[in-house]
Amino acid sequence: MYLLGEQPAYADALINRLQGIPPQLLDGLPPDGPALELPATTDLANVLPGQQLFLLESGVIQASVEERPLFYLHEGDLVGLRRGIEHPQWHLSCDAPLTLIPYQRAEVFRHIYADEQRSELLVQYLIGQTALLSDAVARLKPPELRSSNGFKRVQAGEVLIAQGDEADHVFVIVEGHAEAFVDAHKVGDVPKDEIFGAMSVFTGEKRSASVIASEPSTIMLIPKEQFLSLTQSNPRVAHSLIESMARRINQLNREVIRLRTQGGKE
Repeated sequence: MYLLGEQPAYADALINRLQGIPPQLLDGLPPDGPALELPATTDLANVLPGQQLFLLESGVIQASVEERPLFYLHEGDLVGLRRGIEHPQWHLSCDAPLTLIPYQRAEVFRHIYADEQRSELLVQYLIGQTALLSDAVARLKPPELRSSNGFKRVQAGEVLIAQGDEADHVFVIVEGHAEAFVDAHKVGDVPKDEIFGAMSVFTGEKRSASVIASEPSTIMLIPKEQFLSLTQSNPRVAHSLIESMARRINQLNREVIRLRTQGGKE
């Protein structure tokens, strides 16, 4: 994927990381037939079978949002993976012939979810793309109408999540590090690439912990509605996230119990 226009360095770095994920997701899975050759097409959604997704072998696909060109897909990108995710909604077209390698959609997801590492990579890929596109869509709007979605640069000591707040975003640290606190006691670390703040979005409850940047960091912000749309369109993504968060919550709970026990002995 290439976003149109000048990108901040952290967006370029994230795009480069995401570009390496599709081959890992499809590794070991045979294609569903010969390569598909397509001529220049004004609306790819009308010609691509819904039961398949495709690896773009050659050619360039242009994606537009609200009739404005926003990004390009090129060799190595997956086409059709996000079908059913409405935000942001885009129109795909190509000005020159394409070569696409077809895969059965259901088989792709069975292959991915058979391996924990591939499942984690899929979550990173979808959430990373969602943040990039949210940021790109926000930059289409006048400055006074732009939301806080996309990316945010924070300094050490800045509060990313405050315990007791309403949950309106999910976060991922693109670069940097943060720490989690419950009742002002540190209960864990939030390293680079870890998704945090999702459990409150799922449950609708208020934030159970505070998260504070421990060094200058770049944060991805995914709005609650987009995150829920992402997980509802692919329940296995939600399942993988919940499993990961459950492990994380168990670790935090053990640390809270340890701190309280330690405090009771003093």
